[in-house]
Formats: sequence, structure tokens, C-alpha cells
Amino acid sequence: MPPKPAILTDLLEMICCVEMKLSVRGEYALRALLVLGQHYGDGVVRIQTISQEQNIPKKFLEQILNDLKSLGAVESRRGAVGGYRLARPPQNITLAAVVRHTEGALAPVSCVSDRFYERCTCPDEARCPIRAVMKEVREAVVSIMERATVADLCEQARQLEQAPLTALDYVI
Repeated sequence: MPPKPAILTDLLEMICCVEMKLSVRGEYALRALLVLGQHYGDGVVRIQTISQEQNIPKKFLEQILNDLKSLGAVESRRGAVGGYRLARPPQNITLAAVVRHTEGALAPVSCVSDRFYERCTCPDEARCPIRAVMKEVREAVVSIMERATVADLCEQARQLEQAPLTALDYVI
């Protein structure tokens, strides 16, 4: 059964709770993949199109897309009719793989990371209550991000486009 787009909301709530934050590079990588996912099967998408749709500086986007090529998530075609496209179906590109590639660890602190472990400064790592809680947070984030794919981002975008706009309510 494919994951539901609601997992993306859960992920964002978790990230906010522990003050984990994607860098601009990581956010732009996901936004570029969203555009490529929305055009999957349509051929290549010009870098100018991605840049304009997502308000990403073109030079920075070029670097990010080249980095995503090394991950195997995108491929490019050079020339006047060139551009980028997903190298794999959008349901086969997980957000975990993209974020790990662009950001590094998914863990909120390095002492709970499986792939980027670093010893922390606490006196007894094995009995550290902060580490224990952060390990739970890491496991939850990894679980959600391993299930969430570029296809889920595209579905979430479709749902949000169809949702009625509500007026913002400001209270001072």
C-alpha cells in the first residue's frame, strides 16, 4: 500500500518539534525534484522552468541538480533542447535518500546517527536521557522519510492545488 501524503505533514511537525531544519540547498533539492516529478514522463524540463516555478537562483540550481545526478536521482540532456528529468520513477526516490545526500544525517544529534555517528560530550552516553529521546526522534524521522517519495510530494501538491483557499485570520 503506497504511503499517504499526510506523512509529509507528520514529518514537518516532527522536524519543527526538535528544531531540525533543512538547509536552503536541501529544500531547493526537494523543490526541484517536485517539479521534475510533476513532469515525469514528459521528457526533459529546462532549468529555467524549474528556476522560475520554484524561485530558485539558476546558478545554485545547476549545482544542486548536478549533485542530484551523482545520487542517481536525475539525469540531464545537453544542448538547445536540453534539460533535466528524473532518472527513476518518482515513487522510487525517497526523501530520506535525497536529504541524506544533500544534508548528511537525519538525526537531530550526531550521537544517535547510524551513518554519521560522532561521540557526544555527555559524561555517560549509554545512560544519557537526552540521547535516548533523540534516538526515538531519529527513528521516527527515518521511518517517515524512508516511506515518503517524490511521488508523495507530487500527490501532496495536487491535493493542495485542489483545496479551497481560506482567508488568513490575523489577530493582534
